[in-house]
Parts: sequence; C-alpha cells; structure tokens
Amino acid sequence: MSSDQLIPRTAVALGITDPVESARAELKAALAAIEVKANVPKRVAQATHRGVADARRFARRNPTQASLAVLGAAAVVGLTVWGIVRAYTR
Repeated sequence: MSSDQLIPRTAVALGITDPVESARAELKAALAAIEVKANVPKRVAQATHRGVADARRFARRNPTQASLAVLGAAAVVGLTVWGIVRAYTR
C-alpha cells in the first residue's frame, strides 16, 4: 500500500505483518469507531446540516410547495399551542 493513499480512521491498514503493530492498529481503529459512534452531538449537528441543505434545495426547486409546507407547519404549531392553552385554562 502506498503512503499517499488515505484510509479512514476506523479502518486497519492492510499489509501489517508484525502482530504487535497489527493489534495496535486494530485497537486504534476500534477506538476511533467508538468515538465516531458515541459522539452524539457531532452526529446531530451533521444531520441538522444535511436537513437544512435538503430543505434549501427543496425550496429552490419547489418554492410554492415549500411555502405551503411552512404555512402548514405553522398552522399545526399554532393549533397545538392553542389546544394546550385551552386545555390548561379549563
């Protein structure tokens, strides 16, 4: 494997013949995989960025449908708040 090829942090490089180096590489990859999986705030931030990008792309392609979706969401939120306040005041 040439040194100019990059492998993911969660992968083990091929061609390691020394058992100690192989074990270290496997441990390093396992710890990196755990870090990636357990870092929930980072994963939420990435998912949020993807969702915002998808929404912007949808709004550029279909502005009328995007406007209707926003109005519908606002109506649902408004009706929900109204229902909660009405139930609380009774």
